[in-house]
Amino acid sequence: MKDIEIKIINPLMGESIPIPKYETKGSAGIDLRACIKEKVLLKAGTTFMVPIGFAMYLEDPNLAALVVPRSGLGSKKGIVLGNLVGLIDSDYQGELMVPAWNRSNKDFEINPGDRIAQMIIVPVVQAKFKIVENFKESERGEKGFGSSGLN
Repeated sequence: MKDIEIKIINPLMGESIPIPKYETKGSAGIDLRACIKEKVLLKAGTTFMVPIGFAMYLEDPNLAALVVPRSGLGSKKGIVLGNLVGLIDSDYQGELMVPAWNRSNKDFEINPGDRIAQMIIVPVVQAKFKIVENFKESERGEKGFGSSGLN
């Protein structure tokens, strides 16, 4: 377990809205909750920037955080992220926001404290690009989309 600093931006965080935590021992993601005072109606086909109520400083350049949709909201309600996957760099220190996108044809209600997305902290490897004339040949080579078949 790695210590990550967070700063409370909205006083609702920690009062009526719980501080983020892993829900089970095996959880890879931490649920991010809507830090709003009153419900928001997310109309079909629209996006709303949901404030999460805290800022985070990963600090370690070998880490980043990914914000991804919650499986049930995406598959059952059509609520995903407007940017599909959010990337939080190690040096970002602003409030976390989730661009909730209602891709369904039905309006959706976001209530204060609703779990709206999840965040996964992942290792990062920065690359230094080296220009070459040719690559060492691989089995796949330049075969592209669908080249490995369906089964």
